[in-house]
Amino acid sequence: MSDLAKEKAARLLKKRGSLSSLGSHEVRAKEAFAKTKDSISTVSYMEEPGHHDDIPRPAVQMENTYQLSPTQRFPVLTVKDILKDVLTSYLQEEKYEPELCRQMTKTISEVIKARVKDLMIPRYKIIVIISIGQIRDQNMRMGSRCLWDETHDNFSSHTFKNSSLFATATVYGVYFE
Repeated sequence: MSDLAKEKAARLLKKRGSLSSLGSHEVRAKEAFAKTKDSISTVSYMEEPGHHDDIPRPAVQMENTYQLSPTQRFPVLTVKDILKDVLTSYLQEEKYEPELCRQMTKTISEVIKARVKDLMIPRYKIIVIISIGQIRDQNMRMGSRCLWDETHDNFSSHTFKNSSLFATATVYGVYFE
């Protein structure tokens, strides 16, 4: 993977505040590079026992809501607009490079999941699946299967194409009773 592609993927992940999808040697290299500039060390003491551990916390007891149907439906059109916006903004000018697309898949799925969660849809689990591939002279069919409650569960999907790659994004909203 070229240095330019690594930098771009790291910059995208840094915007989201996550370096989890970079390899450990790449993270160490970024940290070593960052330390040459004005570095500031911080230490977290969360794992060490403190005086706050001596005070027992009361157990929070949740009561059943007996709510079997959602108060708000999964917003298919709003999620489709999010998918269209994110895929276009991230992939409009990109060329297909396997390593960059691997990083972009992780980054785009995190961004989409965060934007859908910002809609504050109560009691829905959000599942995001992204596929990016190279455009050549081929056909492709994608399918998915899962247990489904037709009355409450829903999904939204969008496909993006440019001159060298295609991307398919699907967001599932599964109602959690």
